[in-house]
Amino acid sequence: MRTATITRNTTETQITLDLNLDGAGACEVDTGCGFLDHMLELLARHGRFDLTVRCTGDTEVDFHHTVEDVGICLGKAFAQALGEGRGIARYGNFLLPMDETLVLCAVDLSGRAALGWQLHLPSQRVGTFDTELAKEFWLGFVRCCPSAVHFVQLAGENTHHILEAAFKGAGRALGQAVAIQPGREQEIPSTKGVLV
Repeated sequence: MRTATITRNTTETQITLDLNLDGAGACEVDTGCGFLDHMLELLARHGRFDLTVRCTGDTEVDFHHTVEDVGICLGKAFAQALGEGRGIARYGNFLLPMDETLVLCAVDLSGRAALGWQLHLPSQRVGTFDTELAKEFWLGFVRCCPSAVHFVQLAGENTHHILEAAFKGAGRALGQAVAIQPGREQEIPSTKGVLV
């Protein structure tokens, strides 16, 4: 089973996270940030990952540390669950419409960290969530699960829709990238022979 359990305790956040890459999309999250919980539920459902997250953070300051640290933990969990990455497709992409919004997410589980962030968010906040924190989440993810993750907004005016499309698309793209390819279960998906 491709699973991982991550525990991270700092002066700012205390997090436990469980991930099963071969799940059914079951998700139980409580981060203290309702919008982040919503995005994680969408990511898990669309990627068909089982995900449990518990986070206690310094939300009396703001949501920055919670969002960034959950991204870090999720990245570490993906890296741990993937191991050497034998048999995975490595690449995934999905073009996701969300009402007036259209967002492309493309993923390469390459072993090298890069984030492409071409999202244009009209609002600085969705409810109590600072929208710039979505980028911080994905920066934490790619740094801890070294990968290239690109978001390109092709259309969109509603900030909630744009971010929702991004997280749903990321779930779909990651689901493709981590999928085991029949007949290639022992192959490392790189012409160099290593994912670095």
